[in-house]
Amino acid sequence: MIVKVGDIKIGGSNPLVLIAGPCVVESRKLVLATAERLVRIAERRRIPLIFKSSYKKANRTSAHSFMSIGADDALAILAEVRKRFGVPVLTDIHTAEEAARAAEVVDVLQIPAFLSRQTDLLQAAGRTGKVVNIKKGQFLAPDDMTLAAEKVVLTGNKKVLLTERGTTFGYHNLVVDMRSLAIMRRSGFPVVLDATHSVQLPGGESTRSGGQPEFIFPIARAGVAAGCDALFVEVHPNPEKALSDPASQLKLDLLDDLVKQVMAIDAVVKKCLRSS
Repeated sequence: MIVKVGDIKIGGSNPLVLIAGPCVVESRKLVLATAERLVRIAERRRIPLIFKSSYKKANRTSAHSFMSIGADDALAILAEVRKRFGVPVLTDIHTAEEAARAAEVVDVLQIPAFLSRQTDLLQAAGRTGKVVNIKKGQFLAPDDMTLAAEKVVLTGNKKVLLTERGTTFGYHNLVVDMRSLAIMRRSGFPVVLDATHSVQLPGGESTRSGGQPEFIFPIARAGVAAGCDALFVEVHPNPEKALSDPASQLKLDLLDDLVKQVMAIDAVVKKCLRSS
């Protein structure tokens, strides 16, 4: 199945798609500056881009962690990105009530991994008619995601993406099984590899998640070689000062090189698929 997000086609033998942006909307200045740089990188490397940023983070490790600058302000900033740069936009939703409101602004509604079995949330997202990106729960086997996708499809919306972001083995660690991408692809839906959440150490720094960003590059390369249809990367100009997930976001200065590497791998994979 091929899923369209605006003019971008995800799946089949179409080129790899980049889903990238800061973890959360921290400020208008940061989001617009990051979006501008992402657009330049995407144009230089000729990779389709979907801008990503959460307008609210409701699933933080600690009750004292930053959640949002305010829903109205954050959604307005995402709407500005969409209009100014002409790129599709993705954001998370956490409750069924959020679906319609966010759908007025963005092109893709993302279901966080911890909420990937929440029927009301999945169906509310599906009823908006927007593309729905479901992150695989850290506690789920990849074939379980067919049932999550079915909840969206039952609303009449077949525009579903399935995202791998690692499986929890406890003790603040995640492991990415690349077989998961092939298994989820059997469902017929395009698959995405989240290369940055996959390096998280959930709760690994007491009141917040830790991370091992040095593994973003090898995990991304492996996922593209395994045949993912899109690569999800959270980026920040200065990850150490990020208000959310500082230990697992990729420094924005490194993204161009990452995209160069994965696009070369994707070209080989797609050539092999066309000749088989």
